[in-house]
Amino acid sequence: MKNHDNKVRLFLVDDNAVFIKSLELELMQNADFDIETYDTAKQCVENLSNEPDIIILDYHLDGIHKNTNNGLKTLIQIKALHPKMPVLILSTQDTIEVAVNCMHHRAFDYVVKSETAFMRIQKLIETIFHYQKMEKELNWYMDRV
Repeated sequence: MKNHDNKVRLFLVDDNAVFIKSLELELMQNADFDIETYDTAKQCVENLSNEPDIIILDYHLDGIHKNTNNGLKTLIQIKALHPKMPVLILSTQDTIEVAVNCMHHRAFDYVVKSETAFMRIQKLIETIFHYQKMEKELNWYMDRV
């Protein structure tokens, strides 16, 4: 679902203002995205009507707002409303248990915040659109068979 300018719409959800601004600048350097940033889960969910193509969501969202949902609860909420929405989970935690739990709740992928995180996110965005294109082509073919 592209916006009126046919740009890819990304939601970046993270309560770390420096990280989110850095990610936004990095993504804008490499592609022409329409990016909306939020520092709480509530803001993200309230704006789902803006039809993001991809949501990049921090696992911990309680650095500033202590009573907010964390990324996992938000992922579950997003998937209940939009089951096919690709959601990338970001975290400083490099643990298998957290990653598996996120994947169990249908995150597209889990990215550890590290020196390679921005590059990995860009590759995942490309992968998501590649899968979506393949799915459209398969549906087109199946409709004709």
